[in-house]
Amino acid sequence: MALAYDRQLLDRLGVEHPIIQAPMAGISTPALAAAVSNAGGLGSIGVGATDANGARDMIASLRAATNGGFNVNVFCHRPAVANAAIEEAWLKRLTPEFQRFGAAPPARLSEIYRSFVDDDAMLALFLQEKPKVVSFHFGLPSPQRIAALRAAGILLFASVTNLTEARAVAQAGIDAVVAQGYEAGGHRGVFDPDAPDDRLGTMALTRLLVRNLNIPVVAAGGVMDGAGVAAVLHLGASAAQLGTAFIACPESQADEFYRLALRSEAAHHTVMTQAISGRPARCLANRFTAFGEQIDRGAVPAYPIAYDAGKALNAAAKAAGEPGYGAQWAGQGAPLARALPAAALMAELVSELNEAAG
Repeated sequence: MALAYDRQLLDRLGVEHPIIQAPMAGISTPALAAAVSNAGGLGSIGVGATDANGARDMIASLRAATNGGFNVNVFCHRPAVANAAIEEAWLKRLTPEFQRFGAAPPARLSEIYRSFVDDDAMLALFLQEKPKVVSFHFGLPSPQRIAALRAAGILLFASVTNLTEARAVAQAGIDAVVAQGYEAGGHRGVFDPDAPDDRLGTMALTRLLVRNLNIPVVAAGGVMDGAGVAAVLHLGASAAQLGTAFIACPESQADEFYRLALRSEAAHHTVMTQAISGRPARCLANRFTAFGEQIDRGAVPAYPIAYDAGKALNAAAKAAGEPGYGAQWAGQGAPLARALPAAALMAELVSELNEAAG
C-alpha cells in the first residue's frame, strides 16, 4: 500500500515531493536551493546573516536558476542588549585561544546580524519580490509584519521547539509550523533562549503538534534519507525539512574544513553549544565546543554579539591551519550525510521514500 499523507501544503507550495531543504544561513546558496526546487522539492536560502541588498542578490540568483518556488528564512530574535562587562570578560577569556594562533581578539564586539523584527528594508524587499515562502526562526515578527506578508500572498512558516510556541504560531496566522526536534543541527529555534528547554525529539514533537494543531506540520531534525521522510509522514507531518543531509553537497557553502569534519569521527559526537554564537546550537564536536563545555551560560555575551568573537576566532584559527573553531553546525544524523550533488541527492531521497512507502 502506498503511503497516504496530506498533500494540501505541497499543493499550495507547488512542489512534487515532501522534501524541504533547510535554509541554513551561511551554508545554503542559491545554487543549492535552485537544484532542490528543480528536483521537485522546496529549496531554501537563509538571509538572516545578510542585509536587504544581499538578500536581493540571492533571490535574483535563485530566480535565474529555477522557475520553482523557494523559501527565504529570516531570524526573529530579540535584538541584543549589550553588556560591556560581560563582553570584556568574554574577550579576556578568549584571549589565550587567539594567542595560540598569533592573533589578538577584537577590541570590541558588535551585533553583527539584524533581527527581522525591526528590519524595515528586508520587509520591503519581501513585499516587492514576493518569494513563495518566508520562514521565521527564533520567534515571530509583529502582527503587522505578518499581515503585510500574508496580504502579499506569501506563505509563512515558523520554527518551534514545543507546543506552547506552536500554539502561538498557529494563533498568529502562520501557514505551517516547522517542528524542530532536539536532534536538529544548527541553532535551536527557541523563542526564549533563557527559558528551560524541554529538548523534545522530532518524533515526540511532531506527534504533539499534529494532534494539537490545525495547521500543517513540517518535521525537522535527524531526517537524512527517504526512510526518515517516510517515517515523519507516517507521524502526520506534511513534509520533512532536511539540513545536515545537504551540507556535503558541492553546491553548499561549507568550507573544506567543515566537509572533512563531517566525514570524521566528530560526526558521531555532535554537541549543543552556546559558546560560538551566544544561542544554543548543535555543532560537530571540535575544539571550540570543548572550550564551551567549561563555560557557565551567563558568561557568554548575547546573540549575535558573541558570534562576532566566534567568527574572529575561527578566522584566526583557519589562517593558521587549525579547523577546530568553526561553526560546523550539524544534526545527530550527521554520519549519514552523503557527498552528492543536490539533484542526485534529491533523486536518492525520492527513490528511498518510494521504497519505504511501499
